[in-house]
Amino acid sequence: MTATPTAPTPADALLAPVPDEDGAPFWEYAARGELRVQACTACGRLRFPPRPCCPHCRSFDSHWQPVDGRGRIWSYVRPHPPLLPAYAAHAPYTVVLVELADAPGIRLVGNLVASADAPLGSADPAAVRIGARVRAVFADCGGVTVPRWVPEKP
Repeated sequence: MTATPTAPTPADALLAPVPDEDGAPFWEYAARGELRVQACTACGRLRFPPRPCCPHCRSFDSHWQPVDGRGRIWSYVRPHPPLLPAYAAHAPYTVVLVELADAPGIRLVGNLVASADAPLGSADPAAVRIGARVRAVFADCGGVTVPRWVPEKP
């Protein structure tokens, strides 16, 4: 029996992450609504992106440490127009680089949205600034749960 192709949904048309062996646990925890980063078992240093060897002590032993998902915007961009056609309907939207509050030096990229269930482009551009406090929320992106960021209330 041959499956009939279906039209992609808006989420399917967006660029979804492709987990690799080193990063697979990150995505598994995200699917459960947990934000975790790789930590070296030998020296205790956190690292992101995940990799097999600690860049500080060269140990191959690691574990996944929970972080609270709060941080500050370290940098941001608002694509005009978006680089990929599938994102045109969402433009303009905000992509942020967030430095985690409880893991200084660890920075994660994601979209800034107004609330956990809000679409791309929903964040107020006037409120976006370097140093603004944000927290992680999770959203489905083509079958993979990704962290997104929402502004924290002062």
